[in-house]
Amino acid sequence: MATSPTFKAGLEDVVAGTSDICFIDGREGRLVYCGYDITELAKHATFEETVFLLFHKRLPTKVELEAFDSKLRSFRAVPGQVLQIMKELPREIHPMAALRTAVSLLGNFDTDAERTGRDAYVETSMRLVAQIATVIAAWERIRNGQEPVAPRLDLSHAGNFLYMLFEREPDPLHAKVFDVALTLHADHELNASTFSGRVTVATLTDLYSAVGAAIGTLKGSLHGGANENVMKMEMEIGAVENAEAWIKQALAEKRKIMGFGHRVYKTKDPRAFILEDLSAQVATRAGTTKWLEMTRVIERTVLMEKGLYPNVDLYSGSMYHVMGIATDLYTPIFALARISGWTAHILEQLANNRIIRPRADYTGPEKLDYVPLDQRM
Repeated sequence: MATSPTFKAGLEDVVAGTSDICFIDGREGRLVYCGYDITELAKHATFEETVFLLFHKRLPTKVELEAFDSKLRSFRAVPGQVLQIMKELPREIHPMAALRTAVSLLGNFDTDAERTGRDAYVETSMRLVAQIATVIAAWERIRNGQEPVAPRLDLSHAGNFLYMLFEREPDPLHAKVFDVALTLHADHELNASTFSGRVTVATLTDLYSAVGAAIGTLKGSLHGGANENVMKMEMEIGAVENAEAWIKQALAEKRKIMGFGHRVYKTKDPRAFILEDLSAQVATRAGTTKWLEMTRVIERTVLMEKGLYPNVDLYSGSMYHVMGIATDLYTPIFALARISGWTAHILEQLANNRIIRPRADYTGPEKLDYVPLDQRM
């Protein structure tokens, strides 16, 4: 039986392609988009500027960014038929299931969905970036018996999402930290959902199908669902003074602690440093530091007991919670950011496409004799 010397379960550390979009230095704890360190982008760039960078692999000029941002804003509204069908969905389904359905619907109502060529792909990608925000906010309101809020063209991408979600002028601090959070989650090399999107579009299907595949992949609790489970864990812990004992007991029972460990990073995720600071800003403004303090106790305890470092999911949950965002909306918000990375990778895949078709290391029998049905015991 032939075996492959390069086989690794889960394709761990197996190089599946080349890319100019994202670089992760797991040992040094660095994340780089198209040559720019995430700490620099979080400090200086807007999410819109980051999307341009991922799509075009360079920073825009002021004129280019203004035109790009203006076009993104023009794509925010979604067809009324899509919203009407969303109103017929069961209210109890997970928001990621609603998002998956809505993206498929958007593709059906986009008359240009099957257009090909770089310009067409970029325009569809921009449309997806803009409209996913509208869809997520709309579903949160629909499932709570409220009418969706129409997007505003005078607000940033982050600010407009918060406005559509809460139907009020966004707190400037919340809009700023949410913008940074979107930038931090925009891309992360060949993670499961990004790879799923590239595999799908490599067949030369449409972009909506590829993004739908990525959304389905992100929905899983071992990928995008982890941030949601962090907050559920903290709600179960209940109080800061319970955190250390709760974590030690959970570890003794071999329970998985969400928000820790990463297949690539061997140190603290660089995004976790930034999100911890953002969470502190939001908590201080709100006058409630309970969840931040609890998260820090959890981080210290897990590091001390298991030597595991936090990943991007640990601090985002408590920050979103203090901002008033529903827990099961955290993964759709992940998608709201990662749509930029998904579509950037889709653009890159289509620019030099070859269908992705790996081999399996077969471990079953090879030469069984067929036994007629009436002779089988």
